[in-house]
Amino acid sequence: QVQLVESGGGLVQAGDSLKLSCAASGRSFSSLVMGWFRQNPGKEREFVATISTSGGRTNVVDSVKGRFTISRDNAKNTMYLQMNSLKPEDTGVYYCAAALAYTINSYYTALSRYAYWGQGTQVTVSS
Repeated sequence: QVQLVESGGGLVQAGDSLKLSCAASGRSFSSLVMGWFRQNPGKEREFVATISTSGGRTNVVDSVKGRFTISRDNAKNTMYLQMNSLKPEDTGVYYCAAALAYTINSYYTALSRYAYWGQGTQVTVSS
Protein backbone atom coordinates (compact mmCIF):
# COMPACT_ATOMS: atom_id res chain seq x y z
CA GLN A 1 0.00 0.00 0.00
CA VAL A 2 0.98 3.59 -0.66
CA GLN A 3 -0.29 6.60 1.21
CA LEU A 4 0.07 10.04 -0.33
CA VAL A 5 -0.56 13.40 1.30
CA GLU A 6 -0.44 16.68 -0.63
CA SER A 7 0.19 20.07 0.89
CA GLY A 8 1.08 23.58 -0.16
CA GLY A 9 -2.04 24.72 -1.96
CA GLY A 10 -3.65 28.05 -1.36
CA LEU A 11 -5.17 31.21 -2.75
CA VAL A 12 -2.80 33.40 -4.74
CA GLN A 13 -2.93 36.10 -7.38
CA ALA A 14 -1.93 35.68 -11.00
CA GLY A 15 1.82 35.83 -11.36
CA ASP A 16 2.50 34.41 -7.92
CA SER A 17 4.23 31.14 -7.10
CA LEU A 18 3.35 28.09 -5.05
CA LYS A 19 5.21 24.93 -4.22
CA LEU A 20 3.20 21.78 -3.69
CA SER A 21 4.53 18.81 -1.77
CA CYS A 22 3.50 15.18 -1.76
CA ALA A 23 4.68 13.00 1.10
CA ALA A 24 4.61 9.26 0.50
CA SER A 25 4.67 6.32 2.85
CA GLY A 26 3.94 2.60 2.87
CA ARG A 27 6.21 1.50 0.05
CA SER A 28 9.70 2.22 -1.23
CA PHE A 29 9.40 5.68 -2.71
CA SER A 30 12.26 5.07 -5.09
CA SER A 31 10.23 2.35 -6.82
CA LEU A 32 7.36 4.70 -7.67
CA VAL A 33 6.72 6.75 -10.75
CA MET A 34 5.08 9.93 -9.52
CA GLY A 35 2.71 12.37 -11.09
CA TRP A 36 0.58 15.43 -10.54
CA PHE A 37 -2.95 15.79 -11.88
CA ARG A 38 -5.52 18.52 -11.45
CA GLN A 39 -9.27 18.73 -11.66
CA ASN A 40 -11.98 21.37 -11.75
CA PRO A 41 -15.67 20.84 -10.95
CA GLY A 42 -17.48 19.23 -13.83
CA LYS A 43 -14.30 18.42 -15.70
CA GLU A 44 -12.11 15.38 -16.06
CA ARG A 45 -8.96 15.00 -14.06
CA GLU A 46 -6.06 16.03 -16.28
CA PHE A 47 -2.37 15.29 -16.38
CA VAL A 48 0.00 18.01 -15.22
CA ALA A 49 3.44 16.51 -14.62
CA THR A 50 5.26 13.24 -14.09
CA ILE A 51 8.70 12.15 -12.96
CA SER A 52 10.60 8.87 -13.17
CA THR A 53 11.75 6.94 -10.13
CA SER A 54 15.19 8.51 -10.08
CA GLY A 55 14.03 11.95 -11.15
CA GLY A 56 16.07 11.70 -14.32
CA ARG A 57 13.13 12.05 -16.67
CA THR A 58 10.21 14.43 -16.41
CA ASN A 59 7.32 15.58 -18.51
CA VAL A 60 4.76 18.34 -18.08
CA VAL A 61 1.65 19.29 -19.95
CA ASP A 62 2.22 21.90 -22.64
CA SER A 63 0.16 24.54 -20.87
CA VAL A 64 2.59 24.69 -17.94
CA LYS A 65 5.92 24.25 -19.72
CA GLY A 66 8.40 26.86 -18.61
CA ARG A 67 6.36 27.63 -15.50
CA PHE A 68 6.01 24.38 -13.55
CA THR A 69 8.83 22.12 -12.44
CA ILE A 70 8.35 18.65 -11.00
CA SER A 71 11.03 17.21 -8.75
CA ARG A 72 11.51 14.60 -6.07
CA ASP A 73 13.72 13.92 -3.09
CA ASN A 74 13.85 10.18 -2.61
CA ALA A 75 15.69 10.53 0.69
CA LYS A 76 12.68 12.43 2.04
CA ASN A 77 10.02 10.34 0.26
CA THR A 78 8.62 13.55 -1.14
CA MET A 79 7.67 14.88 -4.55
CA TYR A 80 7.28 18.56 -5.37
CA LEU A 81 5.63 20.77 -7.93
CA GLN A 82 7.09 24.25 -8.16
CA MET A 83 4.52 26.48 -9.82
CA ASN A 84 5.64 29.89 -11.04
CA SER A 85 3.85 32.63 -12.95
CA LEU A 86 0.52 31.17 -11.98
CA LYS A 87 -2.50 31.88 -14.13
CA PRO A 88 -6.21 31.70 -13.30
CA GLU A 89 -6.50 28.68 -15.58
CA ASP A 90 -4.12 26.83 -13.26
CA THR A 91 -6.85 26.80 -10.64
CA GLY A 92 -7.97 23.37 -9.53
CA VAL A 93 -7.59 20.60 -7.05
CA TYR A 94 -4.12 19.16 -7.47
CA TYR A 95 -3.67 15.47 -6.83
CA CYS A 96 -0.50 13.56 -6.16
CA ALA A 97 -0.39 10.11 -7.73
CA ALA A 98 1.95 7.12 -7.66
CA ALA A 99 2.46 4.13 -9.92
CA LEU A 100 4.70 1.10 -9.72
CA ALA A 101 7.59 1.40 -12.13
CA TYR A 102 7.82 -1.61 -14.41
CA THR A 103 10.31 -0.11 -16.83
CA ILE A 104 13.54 1.67 -15.99
CA ASN A 105 13.40 5.44 -16.47
CA SER A 106 9.72 5.37 -17.35
CA TYR A 107 7.17 8.04 -16.57
CA TYR A 108 3.43 8.01 -17.12
CA THR A 109 1.07 10.69 -18.36
CA ALA A 110 -2.08 8.56 -18.41
CA LEU A 111 -4.32 8.69 -15.38
CA SER A 112 -5.03 4.98 -15.70
CA ARG A 113 -1.42 4.15 -14.92
CA TYR A 114 -1.69 5.39 -11.36
CA ALA A 115 -3.03 3.18 -8.62
CA TYR A 116 -2.43 5.44 -5.64
CA TRP A 117 -3.79 8.93 -5.08
CA GLY A 118 -3.63 11.63 -2.48
CA GLN A 119 -6.61 13.56 -1.17
CA GLY A 120 -5.88 16.65 -3.23
CA THR A 121 -4.94 20.21 -2.37
CA GLN A 122 -6.79 23.26 -3.66
CA VAL A 123 -4.94 25.80 -5.75
CA THR A 124 -6.86 28.96 -6.56
CA VAL A 125 -5.37 31.69 -8.72
CA SER A 126 -7.27 34.95 -8.87
CA SER A 127 -6.92 37.58 -11.57
